[in-house]
Amino acid sequence: MRDEARSVAAWEALFRAQVAVMRRLGADFPRNDISFNEYDVMFTLTRAANRALRLRDLTRAVLLTQPSVSRLVDRLAARGLVDKLPDETDARGTVIRLTDAGRDAFHAVARVHGASIDRIVGDALSPDELEQLTRLTTKLRANLPPA
Repeated sequence: MRDEARSVAAWEALFRAQVAVMRRLGADFPRNDISFNEYDVMFTLTRAANRALRLRDLTRAVLLTQPSVSRLVDRLAARGLVDKLPDETDARGTVIRLTDAGRDAFHAVARVHGASIDRIVGDALSPDELEQLTRLTTKLRANLPPA
């Protein structure tokens, strides 16, 4: 049988570390150009093929609710940072594509944000510990049952 107390302690440590790191990263985040949530959407699009995803797939990949993602995408589109395109495979769907201007805005903020991440996370852990943390958190996510 598993040691429930050990699982709970590990979760609490992970959760509290994540919240503390996110608060610090949020305090350092260069909000003048894009918000933290906009960064999350744009980051996700930079990792997608052709910098584009169906809105429903984008919504699944970010940490926001569907109505929040839709409103955020509308704001990004109004600023020319993303395009909203009809889905050629499904007339009911919408594809969100990061524009060149969006990519440039994302990369400008990503350089500053990446340096902050390196200071906060990279300075706290050794290279081996960073690799171990990546392996463990990836394994944890990969072994979650479907929602």
